Amino acid sequence: MNIKTKRIKTPLNDKIVESLHMGDRVLLSGFVYTARDAAHERMLKALRQGDPPPFDLRGQVIYYAGPAPAKPGTPVGSIGPTTSGRMDRYAPVLIEMGLKGMIGKGKRSEPVIAAIKSHKAVYFGATGGAAALLAMKVKSSKVIAYEELGPEAIYEILVEDFPLLVVIDSEGNDLYSMGPKKWHTFKVIEEDERS
Repeated sequence: MNIKTKRIKTPLNDKIVESLHMGDRVLLSGFVYTARDAAHERMLKALRQGDPPPFDLRGQVIYYAGPAPAKPGTPVGSIGPTTSGRMDRYAPVLIEMGLKGMIGKGKRSEPVIAAIKSHKAVYFGATGGAAALLAMKVKSSKVIAYEELGPEAIYEILVEDFPLLVVIDSEGNDLYSMGPKKWHTFKVIEEDERS
């Protein structure tokens, strides 16, 4: 597998998304929107009632995270990814409306992968357990919707060189299913410790 590191900026377009391949390392800069379960549920309810989403989804990236309270002089506290599967029932609709990227951790369902392929989107993985380090890549933060949800509100964050991995690319290649198969093809060469 040929692994590359690419610098990209939001908003994303088809050309950027199609240039990303499963396993690529990415440094993402620009505006990203945080949203977890409660915010997704609110967005879908609003859409079903004919109301617009709280931000224009076209070309945007949603980070499945709820930032911890910021310490003085910092835009956010720890900001690690949450399990993406909890957003699977909402994601296909948002992708259909123009969402181009999602950041989280864990596997995605077949309907999400089908939507990624149909609408040229991408799913990025962020490193779980590195929330404090990821916060250092956030340059500004403000609540733009559902403030009453606290950390589950929708935040607009400005990131710079936010480190990610392409988990599912626009062709549907999935690192969670294909990655382990690659590792099984490697042979372990044991050396005699006495030599």
